[in-house]
Amino acid sequence: MIPQSGFQGVIMNDETVHQLCKQAVAQDRAGADVVSPSDVMDVCVGAIWAALDDNGFQHVSIMSYTAKYASAFYGPFRETLDSNPHFGDKNAEALTECREDEAEGADILLVKPAMPYLDVVCLLHDKSPLPIAAYQVSGEYSMIKAVIDEERVMMESHLCIKRAGADIILTYFALQAARYLFGEKR
Repeated sequence: MIPQSGFQGVIMNDETVHQLCKQAVAQDRAGADVVSPSDVMDVCVGAIWAALDDNGFQHVSIMSYTAKYASAFYGPFRETLDSNPHFGDKNAEALTECREDEAEGADILLVKPAMPYLDVVCLLHDKSPLPIAAYQVSGEYSMIKAVIDEERVMMESHLCIKRAGADIILTYFALQAARYLFGEKR
């Protein structure tokens, strides 16, 4: 285990949540309709709601990273930023996190990455009344870009995610998929 520069081996939950609240308020002041902190810190959703309420942003939604799994599918993004994790494991118990995020007031629950965890998308869809989002990450994007019939595989991957129960799909293919769905040529 190689610590990241400046990492002291202690997760500073309260300090991190405080910073996330400040970021959420700043994003809302800039016009955001949805905030989605990717931190997976304890009590983050509830704290952000309180900060938003205190600043008059009751109309903003929170999409919680309910099930954010340590995954090899983040590779291209992390390699580009040279941010491969050198410690820890972000695996979480999806249902436990789901219940906690619901109790704190999340509006949307997110599963990341999408396709390797379609079973979790389905589980949360079946167990939660909230909309479920699935994030198709850089490794999924790279694999699809490498195939011969990219457009067909892209659309099939989105259909798989939708069939598993995702109400929202976050993807690097958003513009390309929209063009395809509306019959536009590239």
